[in-house]
Amino acid sequence: MFKKSVYPLFFLPLFISGQALANEAPIKVKVFVGSMFEIGQNTGDKAGEFQYWYEKYFKNSQPITVKGAASPVFCNDDGVCGSVLGMGKVASSSSVQAILLNPKFDMSQTYFMINGVAGTPPSRGTIGDVSWGSWAIDYDLGHRWAPEEGLHNGQTFMPRKGYENIRSYQLNPTLVSWAMKVTGQTKLLDSEGAQKYRERYPDDNARRAPKVLTGTHMTGDTFFHGPGMSKEAQYIAKLYGADDYLVTEMEIAAITQVIARTQGTTQRIFSLRGSVNFDQGNPNETTLEHLDPAPGQTAGGFKETVENIATVGGEMTDYIVNHWNTWKDGVPPLK
Repeated sequence: MFKKSVYPLFFLPLFISGQALANEAPIKVKVFVGSMFEIGQNTGDKAGEFQYWYEKYFKNSQPITVKGAASPVFCNDDGVCGSVLGMGKVASSSSVQAILLNPKFDMSQTYFMINGVAGTPPSRGTIGDVSWGSWAIDYDLGHRWAPEEGLHNGQTFMPRKGYENIRSYQLNPTLVSWAMKVTGQTKLLDSEGAQKYRERYPDDNARRAPKVLTGTHMTGDTFFHGPGMSKEAQYIAKLYGADDYLVTEMEIAAITQVIARTQGTTQRIFSLRGSVNFDQGNPNETTLEHLDPAPGQTAGGFKETVENIATVGGEMTDYIVNHWNTWKDGVPPLK
């Protein structure tokens, strides 16, 4: 005998749809691409940090809304997913946590390609450079005071006890070496504007053409500028036993902490940054003049740099996906 349904007929489609959604297997994510901001749309206008990634990997993907994340997540059929996380420690790391904890995604074997633009000291980098972070260091965890109130080891910074486990992370050296093996000789774009701007600086590194390199990525919610603040960043890097300070950015140390807590490891994290400005003015300008340049006096090279980031990061992403059987269980030994 036919048994009458306990569900009203007008509820059935919704019930079936909800059951199907609940029974869907989570998306197996091989590489997660996290950028910090986009300018306008994801395609068809001026490119921010995510647009070149979107056009390469996600143009035919549907947005997946994740509660707590700043923007939707996009995934392609090859296991590459990506999203705009938001700028700064809180916005970016809270987005990453929301995505990691969402049951729609299986990130148990994911490699994290955290990327964006950055600043660099002219003694070590130049406009258009792309760098893989060897260390992620939090610039903010400590004590600071006005310089007229005294110095500590020549600086206005003193580390604070209790932050030892979260103030610095050495990113997987083998993973960084793999990144340099795969992308170290990548030809990078440059611009006439950046070339002219570099000539203002006497440093050999500032005046050269852009290249792929590695070094410490320094995370601070403040856009610090000037030779004194740059010197302090290098002081902190050395105080914590890290490589030379190479890049100033706002997110990677916080994101690394979230991944470490949620995944239990930091071994699959890439920090990829492209330098779009120097962290200080040239010897003929004050820090305020550097921060507030006259019309037509900006560094240039932004468009080329964000494309460089996606080119370099895309090469590494494709390498992992194309060799997934070798990479899925962990970073393989470097031969």
